[in-house]
Amino acid sequence: MQGFGNGEDIPDDEVDLDPGFADQFERQFRPTCQLYLISPPSIDDGFGDRLAAAIDAGPVGAFQLRLKGIDDHSIARLAEPLQRICADRDVAFIVNDSIGLAKRLGADGVHLGQSDGDPRDARDLLGPAAQIGVTCHDSRHLAMEAGEAGADYVAFGAFYPTTTKEVQHRPDPSILGWWTTLFELPCVAIGGITPDNAAPLVAAGADFLAVCNAVWNGAGGEAEAVRAFAKVLSVADAQS
Repeated sequence: MQGFGNGEDIPDDEVDLDPGFADQFERQFRPTCQLYLISPPSIDDGFGDRLAAAIDAGPVGAFQLRLKGIDDHSIARLAEPLQRICADRDVAFIVNDSIGLAKRLGADGVHLGQSDGDPRDARDLLGPAAQIGVTCHDSRHLAMEAGEAGADYVAFGAFYPTTTKEVQHRPDPSILGWWTTLFELPCVAIGGITPDNAAPLVAAGADFLAVCNAVWNGAGGEAEAVRAFAKVLSVADAQS
C-alpha cells in the first residue's frame, strides 16, 4: 500500500467512487477492527467507573474526550482520572478539537475537525509520538490532504443518522475500502453506529468504529453494549 508525499494525485470528489473499487484488489492484512469510544457530551465525577467498565468489556483501542460548553480548567479536572484509566489499560486518550488542551493534559493525541487547526501545527506542538486524527467527512480529497499533512488516522462519516452532531455529509461505505486498499494509515468510521448496523462498515474496511450513544445510552449499560460490538467484530474478523 502507498504512503504519502510520493506525488499521488489528489482525487476529485466530484467524480464518483466506484462502489466496487476495493473488490478489484486482494485484501491486505490489517489488524482487527477496534472500538474508538467518544465520551458523552457531558460527564460527572462518576463517569470513570463507566469508562472502565466499557473498556474492560471488549476491544477498545482509543477514547476521545469530547466535552462542549465548559472551560478548559473544568475539562482538565474531569480528564485526570480518565487518563489514568486509559493509561492503565493501554487505551489511547485523545482530546477533541483543541491542540492546546491536548498539550496541557499530556494527552496521547488530538482529533481535529476541518476548522480546528492544521495537523502540522499539532505535530509541532505535541511531538512525534502524538496521535493526530482528522475528520474528513465524505471526502477522499480531504483524507489524502490529511495524510500528506502528517495525520495518524482519518475519520469518515456520518455513515448513519446521529444525534451527536448535525450531519451534513453521508459517505458510502465504499470510501473505507478505497482508503484501506491504497493506504496503510488507519481509518475511523463514525456516525450513528450500533451493533446492529456496524457489520457493513467493518466489512468495507474500517479500522476503528467511533461510537458514542450506542454505548453510553445502551439499554443494558455500557459494558453490555461493548460486548455486543465485540461479537460483531469477532464475526467480521473470522470472515475476513
